[in-house]
Amino acid sequence: QVQLVESGGDTVQEGRSLRLSCAISGHPYSAYCMAWFRQAPGKEREGVAAIDSDGNTRHAGSVRGRFTISKDNAKNTLYLLMGSLKPEDTAMYYCAANPSISSTPLDKSVYNYWGQGTQVTVSS
Repeated sequence: QVQLVESGGDTVQEGRSLRLSCAISGHPYSAYCMAWFRQAPGKEREGVAAIDSDGNTRHAGSVRGRFTISKDNAKNTLYLLMGSLKPEDTAMYYCAANPSISSTPLDKSVYNYWGQGTQVTVSS
């Protein structure tokens, strides 16, 4: 059984940085395409960043230049480094995985494993 467990969410002031982590277990980690999504109250879940098994990345336009997705295969952990945080970044952040694709989609419908989420709140 594949499990994804996020951590690192917090309440921070605008302009600060935060790093989220997602630990994965139950499957050869290195073969996954993995991604971060976020969902604010009353809004659709949106893709933030994705990384494939070769380390290729894709970042949504709203976070490009501020957020960076990365992974540590030895630790079976996915990261999201978030800088220059804005109040509009406030959301529940989820990691997601798909072991069957070799690209970096930001479409939530292609991911079949999800974590429980970690809350990020940015105050102005």
